[in-house]
Amino acid sequence: MGSLEGKVAWVTGAGSGIGLAGAEALAAAGATVVMSGRREEVLAAEAARLRDAGRRIEIDALDVTNADDVARVADGIRTRHGRIDILVNSAGLNIPARFWKNLSVPGWNEVIRVNLDGSYYCCAAVLPSMRERHDGVIINISSWAGRFDSYMTGPAYNAAKHAVVAMTAHLNQEECINGIRATALCPAEVATPIMNKRPVKPSDEDIARMLQPEDLGNAILWIAQQPAHVCINELLISPTWNRIFLGADDLKRR
Repeated sequence: MGSLEGKVAWVTGAGSGIGLAGAEALAAAGATVVMSGRREEVLAAEAARLRDAGRRIEIDALDVTNADDVARVADGIRTRHGRIDILVNSAGLNIPARFWKNLSVPGWNEVIRVNLDGSYYCCAAVLPSMRERHDGVIINISSWAGRFDSYMTGPAYNAAKHAVVAMTAHLNQEECINGIRATALCPAEVATPIMNKRPVKPSDEDIARMLQPEDLGNAILWIAQQPAHVCINELLISPTWNRIFLGADDLKRR
């Protein structure tokens, strides 16, 4: 597996959950990691903890739905470090009022803007410099709902995450000639703060059986460490106890 010493990674949604776990794993493997998210105070606290452990960590707060903000942060990273080797698009959300019976236009727009548009803006911001160097890894956090149509996640989230998978496939179709590799990482349920916004919050027992953030951090690290001639196009991962198969409370209350 390739070393990440000297590599620069940019992780969005890095204040908690999958993004934070990915940032931790990449930094532990030697990368300089720039953590981005909307809540600067949360980023600062997590960055301080990681720096205390000897990790090379920077923070740049941003709203991924603002293309100018995304471009500003990407330009700043390149100015400081001359490169962005790894992008992890982990900023994402869902809303409680997520079904056709209660989904609003503002709710739809919020989910699409963060999960899809934000991922596009970040990809577009790093591609020019990756093309120049003929190297780069992009890891887009999609979802089980991006590969299969899941009732419990709702139409906006499903549409956004399906689109992330399609967008990632197109990156590989176009950019493979430039040495750029993109992965759609598609986890089923992960025990992250997003569970608190479920219409029916899972029990503590169910949360303990889910994928844990560090599982996804390890997956992100494994993808990033592949040699330059290897592209992991898509990685579908679920807990062994998969509530999507077994029937979560969300499914029982249709």
